[in-house]
Amino acid sequence: MEIKKVFNYIWVLSSTLVFLACGQRSAADSAQPSTSENNHTDVLPYDSTTRTIHVLVALCDNTYQGIVPVPKAIGNGQDPANNLYWGCEYGIKTYFNRSKDWKLLKKYKAKDAILERLVYKHRSENYYLVADAYDGKEIKLCTVDFLRGLHGQLKDTLQVDNKIIGIAGNAKLNAYIGHDGLMDFQLDQRFKNTDHEKRNAIILACYSKKYFAPHIDKETVNPILWTSHLMCPEAYSLHDALTGYINGESNEQIQERAAKAYSKYQKCSLRAAKNLLITNW
Repeated sequence: MEIKKVFNYIWVLSSTLVFLACGQRSAADSAQPSTSENNHTDVLPYDSTTRTIHVLVALCDNTYQGIVPVPKAIGNGQDPANNLYWGCEYGIKTYFNRSKDWKLLKKYKAKDAILERLVYKHRSENYYLVADAYDGKEIKLCTVDFLRGLHGQLKDTLQVDNKIIGIAGNAKLNAYIGHDGLMDFQLDQRFKNTDHEKRNAIILACYSKKYFAPHIDKETVNPILWTSHLMCPEAYSLHDALTGYINGESNEQIQERAAKAYSKYQKCSLRAAKNLLITNW
C-alpha cells in the first residue's frame, strides 16, 4: 500500500510538472540532435489492405529538452522502461499493454535513436499499431521523422505476422507524442507532400496546432487531433481517439472520445478538455 501511495504521488506530481514544463526553459543549445538524412525507403511491397498506425514518442528528458524537470526516475530520456511517456502507468507501453483492444505482438530495440519499438495488433479489426520510443535527446530527429512521414517523404515497411506492413509514410495515420520541441528549436527542412496521398495526424504536445501547423501541408493532411494549450500527452487520450478512428468516426466524434478520457484522468471539465484537444484546421 505504501508503495502504491508513493507511486500515485509521483504520478500526480509529474502530471502537474508536465503542464508547467513546455516553454519554460530553452534547450535549443543543450544538444545537437541528429538529422534524418538517411532516408528509409519503401524497398518492399507491403499489404495495402492492412491499415497501420505509426506513433512516434519523444521520451521525456530533463537534460535535453526545454522542460521544467520532472522527477529524475521518469525524466531520463535514455530509459524507456521508466519514462513518463513510455513505461509509466499512463505511458504508451504500459497503457496499451493493459488495453483490452490491443495485443502486443513484438517488442525490440529498433536502431539508432529508436530505443524500443512495439508492435500491436487490434483484437477485432485489421489494424496494426507501431510505436517507437525515441531517445529524448533526439527529439528533433523524432519531430522531423514524424513530419517527413506525414508528407510521404519518409517511407518504410515492417515484417510482422508473416506479412509486410507499411509504416511512416506508408501508414494512414501518423501520431507524435511528447514535448513540443518546436518551441525550442527551428527546422530548416521543408515538408511538402511528395506523393499526393492524404494522411491523418494526431499530435499530442503542448500548443501543437500553433507550432506544427506551419510545417504541415493543409491540402494533404487531416489533423484529427492536436492541441491549443499546455497539455499532458499521456496515452489515454491517444488510446480512446484511436478507438473512434478505427470505428470510422468523424473528427468531431474522435475529439469527443479523447476529451472525455483527458477529462477523466486529468480531473478537468469536459468543456475544458474539448477546448484543449481540438480538431481540424
